[in-house]
Amino acid sequence: MFKKGTKMYSIANSKCPRCQEGAFFKHSFTFHPAKITQLHENCSKCNLRYMMEPSFFFGAMYVNYGITVALSIATFTIATLLFNLILLESFAAIIGVLLILAPLNLRLSRIIWINMFVSYKEK
Repeated sequence: MFKKGTKMYSIANSKCPRCQEGAFFKHSFTFHPAKITQLHENCSKCNLRYMMEPSFFFGAMYVNYGITVALSIATFTIATLLFNLILLESFAAIIGVLLILAPLNLRLSRIIWINMFVSYKEK
């Protein structure tokens, strides 16, 4: 769907942003809290160091916040317009969606954050 060499390819496939071949996360998608955001130290193909500086991924919190706001607005809109839920029920739906998608949001925010700073380099 996304061509290699684009940031969307790296994000969708959780690949190294520089070579787009090495895996970014140590584990495939899981709901295990200790394994959700574990990264490799370096890319296995191009040796890119993922933790570029101490606390590099603290900035991913801003990305996660944006994703959370977008999901909350979408859930609220769908809950009120399509399902005619009252305000309290809509907020319960938002909380449910955010809890279910929390592991995905954490992983997505980290891969988006590193892709903002590292560009693809063809060999």
